[in-house]
Parts: sequence; C-alpha cells; structure tokens
Amino acid sequence: MEHKFIATAFNEFHEVRLQGVLTDVVIKVNGKEFKAHKIILCACSPYFRKLFTSSTNAEDNSYDITGISSDTMSLIIQHAYARPVLITTENVSELLLAADQFSISGLVDSCCKFLETNLSLKNCIGICILTERFHSCSNLHHQAKIFTLQHFEEVQQVSKEFLELSLEHLDDMITWDELNVRKEEVVFEAILRWINHAPENRREHIAVLLPKVRMGLMCPDFFMNNVRNNTLVSENEACSALLVSAMKAIFNLHTEEPTSSGFINQLTRPRLPSDILLAIGGWSIGSPTNGIEAYDVRADCWVNVAQEEERPRAYHGSVFLHGFVYSIGGFDGENYFSSVRKMNPITHTWQEVAPMYEQRCYVSVAVLDGFIYAIGGFNGHERQKTAERYDPNTNQWTMLEAMSVRRSDASATSLQGRVYICGGFTGVECLFTAECFNPETNQWTLIAPMSSRRSGVGVIAYGNLVYAVGGFDGVSRLQSAEAYNPLTDLWRDIESMVNPRSNFGIEVLDDQLFVVGGFNGVRTCSNVEYYDHRTNEWDESCDMSISRSAVSCCILSGLLDVTPYVIDRDSLQTSEDESDSD
Repeated sequence: MEHKFIATAFNEFHEVRLQGVLTDVVIKVNGKEFKAHKIILCACSPYFRKLFTSSTNAEDNSYDITGISSDTMSLIIQHAYARPVLITTENVSELLLAADQFSISGLVDSCCKFLETNLSLKNCIGICILTERFHSCSNLHHQAKIFTLQHFEEVQQVSKEFLELSLEHLDDMITWDELNVRKEEVVFEAILRWINHAPENRREHIAVLLPKVRMGLMCPDFFMNNVRNNTLVSENEACSALLVSAMKAIFNLHTEEPTSSGFINQLTRPRLPSDILLAIGGWSIGSPTNGIEAYDVRADCWVNVAQEEERPRAYHGSVFLHGFVYSIGGFDGENYFSSVRKMNPITHTWQEVAPMYEQRCYVSVAVLDGFIYAIGGFNGHERQKTAERYDPNTNQWTMLEAMSVRRSDASATSLQGRVYICGGFTGVECLFTAECFNPETNQWTLIAPMSSRRSGVGVIAYGNLVYAVGGFDGVSRLQSAEAYNPLTDLWRDIESMVNPRSNFGIEVLDDQLFVVGGFNGVRTCSNVEYYDHRTNEWDESCDMSISRSAVSCCILSGLLDVTPYVIDRDSLQTSEDESDSD
C-alpha cells in the first residue's frame, strides 16, 4: 500500500509539473526551460539542495545549468519525479556524468548496470576509461578493465577505441601481468597498429612502449625479422640497448634449463593466464589422492592447491559450471560414490550437493546447456548403461534414457547441442563404439565407431570435432588418437601422442588439447603433453609434481583473480641489476 501511495503521489507531482501548476523553480539548459518543484529536486539530489539554499537569485527562481544537454536534463528531471528513464548506448555516457555531477546514486547505479550488461569487445575500453574517475563506479571499472585485459587479443583487433587510446592508457595496459596473450608478438603488433593510426604524432612513442613488451618470450625468428628490423625500432636510438638485452634474454631462454630467472627479468616475465587447468584427485602410489594441482600455462608450471580436508577420490568426474568446481562419483579404495561435491574456487571451500541416483566409479561426465551429465560407470557390482542429469538451479538429478550398451572407463563431452560418449569397457570387452545423446528427444543414437577399441580413453570437444585420445585396447596402452566430424559421421586419425596412456585427464586450454597423467602400462605417470590442431603436432609440457592415473581435469574460467592458482611472480623478483650481473 505504501509503494502504491508513493507511486500515485509521484504521478500527480509529474502531472502538475507538466501543467506548470505549483512549480517554484525554472531550470534553464541551452535555452530550454524546465519548470519543476524545488522540494522534489532537493529530495532527488544534494546538488540541487545546495544550489537552491545557497543561491543569490532566489527571487526569480531561475537557474542556468551548464555542461549538460537539454535532453540529459530532461532525463534527470524524469528520474527525480520517479519516471522511467530510457538509458541507451547513445545517452549513457553523458547521463552517467550528469548523474555523478548531481550525486544521484540511483541513476548512477542504473547507468552502471546498463554498461555492465552491454560490456563488449568494442566498448570495454571506453567503459573502462569513462568509469575510472568515479568512485561509485569502481566495481564496473574493475570489471571493464579485467574484461579488456582478458580479451586483449580480440579487443585490439575490433575496437576503434583501442586506436584512440592515449599513450598513458596504452602504456598502462600493456604493462599488466593480467594482459592475456598467448604470444607476446600480439602485443608488439598491437603497438604498431596503434602507432600507424596516427604515425606522425605517435612514431616516437615506440621508445616508451617497446620496453613493456616481453620480447624475451618471443619466437627468435619473429624477433629478428619483425622487431629488430622494424623501421620504427631500428631508427630510434633509444631502442638500441633494449634490443641487445632482448636478444640476450631470448638466447638464454632457449639454451638454458628453465629456472625462476625468467620471472626476474621483465623481458621474460610470464603474464598471467586467464584460464586455469585443474587436475583433481586420482590414483597415486597405490592409493587414491586428494591432491589438486593448477597448471599455469603462461609459466608452464604446476601449483599445489590441495586442501587437507578434501577426501581422496579417483575414477571420478570433474566439471566447472556457474563458478563452481564439481567432483562427481568415483572411488576411494573402499567405497563407490554416488556423492557429488562442489568447490567455490574463490573461498576454496567444498560442500555436498544432491547425490546421484546411482553409485558411479569410472564415470563419464559432460556439461551441456547448464546441466551436468553423469553417464555409465561401475557401481561395485556391474558396469552401467544408465545416465542422469543434474540441474544446479534446483539441486536435483533426473534419470535419462539409458545408453545402448554398458560403459565404464569411457569418456564424454558435449558439442553443438549433443552429448557424445566414446569407448569404455563392458566388463568383458573394450569398446570402439560411440553414441550421442539428444536432450530434446531424450534419446541416444549410435554414431560411426572409432578405428580402435579404447577403454580409459580421453574424449573432448576441440574446435568443431570430437577427439578420442589414447586408452587401452585390451592388449596395450595407446598413443594413437582420432577425431570425429559430426557433419560427416566420420573419424580420421590424427598424430599420435608422445607417450601411451589410459585413464588420464583431458581438457582444452589456450586452444590446445592437454592430456594429463594416466597409466602407461607399467606405472602411473606425471607427464603432460598438448596437441595443436593447426600443426597436427604434440609437444610435451611441464610434469605434475605427483604421478597419478584416474585423475580428472576441468578448466577454471572467468576468475577475477587467478593468483591463488598460479606461481607468484613477485615472490621470485629480485632487482634487474642482479639479473644482468649473473
């Protein structure tokens, strides 16, 4: 009733204002007059209260407001009379400035929410710069800054705002560790693009910007051909000494064993990743482990993030959904789990959520359209063909149509609205069959079989294909891998892994396919390798600190602060003078 009364009252205030009845103030903006009621404007804004109570022109009750358009003042007055204000991409910047000038917190919040909702690759730089001056917009400013840094590669390509950056803003941007680039070459090319937008005014700025590029991380050929021989660089004497230091850093990085010295020298200091690969649990040294390691892809190293209170678990599934890590099913050496736990990666705390209908060890998991799928597995008595789906919004599991065959030790992924599961073990034989689930019809359909039987296989969507990697064919652990095209229903072989393995973790990080740990036929392993579909090649990465099979992986993304999951850059910092003297 109170809200209804207030709404009715403000409707009346608005009507009499439009009619000019009982108004006692005139606001003039660029020759346009707005009649209003002082008490209404004072209630809306402390700016107007101060203006009306301290002004010397109280006799004519007319006030000129400068620095604002008449359209924006019209919206300010609408807001004062509790009228809906239409915020658009065209008026939001000026409206936010005016709302801050008049100290109208509600309107400031509305503008910030509009900008946050519409944050994109093309406007994130403008929003970041617009909001840096407003304390009340600090949260939005931080979000826009992190968004810009995390999507820098795309932003610098498509944003006109990038080309209009001031030297100070660009210099600050490329200095940050959080600048998310797979290759430092991108930063150099972005600088050239910015300079070439206004070359006469900006060419000398190369001497200011080039030291912020971590040239020691560049490919040697790119550095020699594209940086050292670049006209802007070679003709600027201030860059000469820096080029010598960069060549030395590149040589040392490619000839010496990896050490923490790369963190000391700003030219080789790795930037922070935007996404983190987690390796959770598994089977290590004859028993399940609760070990959790995070892979820092920029520094190529693993960081221990295990928590003592977390129970050991192996042959489980892990996914990241809506900001939480879920650990699903598994086995601890005695018990087969139906339980599901989720971790908050910010607070590092675990909690139980609704358990599955069935116990599932050797389970296959996938995420599709905000749901978690748990498929097949082993319950301690038999291999399973059942499947169920978890809705995090209701904290409930729902049983789905069963698969065509029993599958434990399979692996699942999602692609283009379907869930795919490949290979596995029936309890009698290793499988080469695969099938996909359509959530709209609640039906499984067999697809073309793989070329090899694969139990303990790794399956992942990578690009527009489904990849099946490694596994056990009933005789030996496999190095081979193959890719499935849903459009043609065909598999094709890809380059084999460096190491044979089954029951390993698999994920896509930095547009590369990573395989983690596993069993090689003799022992559990700690080695990690990755595949690049552009080159059809595998390369080895840094080993985990512990060897383990039956490990499950997921990717943490969208974290505003990744520092708990990466190696501390600053703890390894010493003076650059010390580095140069070594």
